[in-house]
Amino acid sequence: MKNLEWHVSEWINTPEPLHLEALRGQVVIVCAFQMLCPGCVAQAIPQMKAVDELFSSRDVKAIGLHSVFEHHAAMTPVALKAFAHEYQIRFPLAVDAPGKDGDPMPQTMRLYQMQGTPTLMLYDRAGQLVRQIFGHIPDLQLGAEIMALLNNGNDGEP
Repeated sequence: MKNLEWHVSEWINTPEPLHLEALRGQVVIVCAFQMLCPGCVAQAIPQMKAVDELFSSRDVKAIGLHSVFEHHAAMTPVALKAFAHEYQIRFPLAVDAPGKDGDPMPQTMRLYQMQGTPTLMLYDRAGQLVRQIFGHIPDLQLGAEIMALLNNGNDGEP
């Protein structure tokens, strides 16, 4: 899949915007989610919090992408900030830019042809998208995939 930059209207929990190009050298995990998505709240957000806490930030970058394709009026950036505070989310959160010309699908969600939320995207150290998963991936599987990406290109060093 061709690498495409995210279209973000606002960032939370980071002093400056994040870009794929600037994150090269790190394994990047992006989780597209919605605050009102039960699977996101019950599984995806806790999983991303665990990734953020368990892996070194110099090696792995966890990013949330709030991609609202329904209930737009209820899921504003102000509500997202309260949600992040309430759920103690400390990793960076991007607000997916609204769709163009009345399109209810946010721009990044449309660009990456996501089927819904949660959607997990894994990028290798070179910034290449290596996997996009709709739905939940078991923690052990995600950990193994992250470790494989971390070890790839390290000449066998842990």
